[in-house]
Amino acid sequence: MSQAILSLQIANNTQLAQNNIQVVLNLLNEGATVPFIARYRKDQTGGLEDHEIFKIQKEANAIEELVKRKEYVLETIKELKVDNPQLKNNIEACWDKKQLEDLFAPYKSKRKTKASVAKENGLEGLAKIIMSQKNDHINIQPFIKNNIKSETDAIDGAIDIISEWIAEHTYSKNQLRRLFTREGILKSKIKKGKEAEAQVYKTYFDFEQKATRLPSHRILAILRGTNEGFLSSGISIDKQTAIDLLERNFIKSKNQSAKIVKQAIANTYGKSLKPSLEKELLNELKQKADVEAIQVFSKNLEQLLLAAPIGKKNVLAIDPGFKTGCKVVCLNKQGDLLEDTVIYPHPPQQQHSKSIDKVLELLNKHKIEAIAIGNGTAGRETETFIKSMNLAKDIAVYLVNENGASIYSASDIGREEFPNHDITVRGAVSIGRRLMDPLAELVKIEPKSIGVGQYQHDVDQTLLKTELDHVVERCVNKIGVQLNTASKYLLQYIAGIGPGLAKNIVEYRSKNGKFNSLNELKKVPRLGDKAFEQCAGFLRVQGKQPLDNTGIHPEQYKVVSQIAKEQKLSVDKLIGNDDILSLGDNINLQKQIGKLTLIDLLNELAKPNIDPRKQEDQLEFSQNITTINDLHEGMILQGQVSNITNFGAFIDLGIKENGLVHISQITNQFINSPNDVLHLNQIVTVKVIQLDIENKRIGLTMKL
Repeated sequence: MSQAILSLQIANNTQLAQNNIQVVLNLLNEGATVPFIARYRKDQTGGLEDHEIFKIQKEANAIEELVKRKEYVLETIKELKVDNPQLKNNIEACWDKKQLEDLFAPYKSKRKTKASVAKENGLEGLAKIIMSQKNDHINIQPFIKNNIKSETDAIDGAIDIISEWIAEHTYSKNQLRRLFTREGILKSKIKKGKEAEAQVYKTYFDFEQKATRLPSHRILAILRGTNEGFLSSGISIDKQTAIDLLERNFIKSKNQSAKIVKQAIANTYGKSLKPSLEKELLNELKQKADVEAIQVFSKNLEQLLLAAPIGKKNVLAIDPGFKTGCKVVCLNKQGDLLEDTVIYPHPPQQQHSKSIDKVLELLNKHKIEAIAIGNGTAGRETETFIKSMNLAKDIAVYLVNENGASIYSASDIGREEFPNHDITVRGAVSIGRRLMDPLAELVKIEPKSIGVGQYQHDVDQTLLKTELDHVVERCVNKIGVQLNTASKYLLQYIAGIGPGLAKNIVEYRSKNGKFNSLNELKKVPRLGDKAFEQCAGFLRVQGKQPLDNTGIHPEQYKVVSQIAKEQKLSVDKLIGNDDILSLGDNINLQKQIGKLTLIDLLNELAKPNIDPRKQEDQLEFSQNITTINDLHEGMILQGQVSNITNFGAFIDLGIKENGLVHISQITNQFINSPNDVLHLNQIVTVKVIQLDIENKRIGLTMKL
């Protein structure tokens, strides 16, 4: 397939300009990465953003898969010696997967069916006579032979053949497909005897709604309930409407033959077309719901990854617990583990004084500047305990989201980093490092285990991994990393590097000491010119070349030197100089590197390494509310957004259970998604409007 055809198809699917798509495809074929193209090839692509380039890449992969399937279909038809030029033209012109399979259906190798048996018994001629509906009287006698013992056997066999023809009739199938999409209703019912154990699906015990209008979370909930054996579900349309549609296509008269064809239509619809189209629509609904759920997860993940770091500080981190105690670790400014211990400030041990003495000892010994406390079990109680100690004002206390910390502590990465410590120590270290630099620590955990989103274990896992890996890649390259301190787990997400080169970089650094320039990267084994081109702009080195510690790509250093010469300044004097922003209109410079590239270069020179991650305010939860029993309807209190879904936002109220603000209760204005007005860790004021203590559910509103 030519690049022109590929770019045209992608343009049709994405509404992006074909010439820009062609540029992106060419760059991708040359080995360029999505972050590199988005950041350093803006003028060539017309300023396409990261997500648009990623979309082009995905569309290209999908179309290439479709082309491979078309080639297989054409080759199969050729081997079968099917002489049908129109069929060949239709396949070559087809760019829809479902329609391609409809065209191929009559020629697929099939298991033995009633229709194939009937054909073997010589009944295809009878089926053609009946299907023509030209004769009121049908002479069946010539077909009664061998395995066909009676007229009934002959007609039944002919019906089987006609049923197969109807099922494979592309035009009729497309009409029914549109009918299912337009009128299909998704129904669900509770299975008898499952009521008590399926209370989480109570909404769907007797539920129906037009399928294509269902929000993604309802589709995924119904399908999960069905898969778990609690619900029965399916797509329903008016049967007679579907039968009438088929009869308009196939019934040509009112004779005896037409009655037999009508019988075949009813048979085909009930046994073949309805089940297959119902399954097809359910799959489409599932795919659409998967995409929407993954989009929500991706937005939440990006917000978590781009949470503000507190920077290089000595940190005491606590993984709280009751019976097993609180695991305490002390980390230096580089995140290295200095010491670990266990304290028991809570019941049943209640070693309150001893725990205070130990914490104060560690604070003084390691000159601790911040305390990180996991927000899981015993988190609030541990926070209260720590704050009761009258700490120095310059020691800040943070509750840290610990989702995924247990995954890290039991992972190969956790064992590799701390082979001589158990999982409790690793978990506490992860909590402390998350406070210091969330991005650097969270890249070590499989993204779906971080725990923000909806139904992440029910969606297409391949698609989920592709999308979430891209989110991590985008975030890491957006911030950039220090080459001399970044772990291999962080480096592997830098454009053009990957796990193998990341390992080689760290090994080279360990053997030869810190890098003094970006150019020294070329000495790393297997890191060639292309990899260097892709990664260099996203790495930072504090060395002799001041531009190495900025987001300016080495390929642009000559232009910077030219600007410095024209401005009669040294290169290091250009860095941080706002006056150079006026050069954005310089025509000569625009001709050299492009207008968009010039603007980016000047912005980076004027304000290098601006970190977009903003520090969130810390919420002080009410000391009077420690369990759900302390709440009552009408109560107004502050909380923190802990998770966002398509149907609403979950709010951390400082107790074990999170409250839910339904999307309809977020604002008086219409919004498409809670993400339009909320973000993770945002502090919000809410009112309790519904309290179900038995089922541990809290309904909230932000419409005060």
